Amino acid sequence: MPLFLSRLLTRLAFLSNWSTPAAVIVFVFATSWPLMALAEPAGSALVQPANYWWYFVVTAATVGYGDLYPESGWGHLVGAYVIVGGIAALTTVFTKLAAVLAQARGRRMQGSNTVHASEHIVLVGYEPGRTERIVSQLLAEEEHRIVLCAPDEVGTHPLPNPEVEFVRGELTDEAVLRRAGVHRAAVVLIDARDDNEALAIAVAVDHLEPRAHVVAALRDLDRAALMHYVDRTIHCVPWHLPRMIIEELTSPGIAEVYAELMSDGEASTYSVRLPEAVGPVPIEDCQLALGRKHGATVLAVRDADGRLVVNPSWQSKAGPGSVLYYVSPRKLSARQISEALHG
Repeated sequence: MPLFLSRLLTRLAFLSNWSTPAAVIVFVFATSWPLMALAEPAGSALVQPANYWWYFVVTAATVGYGDLYPESGWGHLVGAYVIVGGIAALTTVFTKLAAVLAQARGRRMQGSNTVHASEHIVLVGYEPGRTERIVSQLLAEEEHRIVLCAPDEVGTHPLPNPEVEFVRGELTDEAVLRRAGVHRAAVVLIDARDDNEALAIAVAVDHLEPRAHVVAALRDLDRAALMHYVDRTIHCVPWHLPRMIIEELTSPGIAEVYAELMSDGEASTYSVRLPEAVGPVPIEDCQLALGRKHGATVLAVRDADGRLVVNPSWQSKAGPGSVLYYVSPRKLSARQISEALHG
């Protein structure tokens, strides 16, 4: 019973806060109109129903266009009464609005609000410095709607950026993840405090939204097998490579490409120094000749001065002594490179 009364009083207090200005306006309007009719001369246009409501609004709001105004001294007194009543009502309204806005901002900063976004990016977990870097690069590369879902230890919004929403709570709690909008998210990054927590979060995320592109930052990539028991489509990325994490978030599947290049798969990355006998060679010739002859693709070139150019322009040239970095099914010798270019 005491709890019921407490809640009832709270609701009544809320209603009274908003009903006070309405009551003031209604009371002033209901009393000022007959008073104005008594004060003004007979036949005054001011007190006509089609006119008085307009006079009342502009006077109570202290706008005062001057198109309608009282002519008698008593009418001026009633007009002053309308002005005072309007100021009192507006002051109450603005005070309440300020309180509501402050309360909403407080909820946002404390992470107790609910996010209503969709097709956004949710970052589950927070690491000082690291998370700021990830968010900064995401915002710099593309226009993203980002929600940071942090644990309870993070007391207030660590990234007071209007483009970043903040939700705080137990990261494996479905209600917390729902407040972060995980069930409507396009991309979810699991950046937990350890791999065990990451696995637990992955289970909760997969339960809420199995269609999202989920990226898990793991300290031990051997745990990727456990992640794939939850969902084969979860992309596991090394925790210590934030740049790769960002690329996976924005270009789904790129981490798998990196992993394949670094493994003993069908293609690997190699380097070879161009023989001195080979004159300056256009990169276009290198790409076409090596591609046709050996199925290789040039990724980067380091010139004789040691300057590295990744994804070099086809119009540029590789001089004698330059190093070619390429992806190929097998390692090529300098002789094979020369024969392909001169063939």
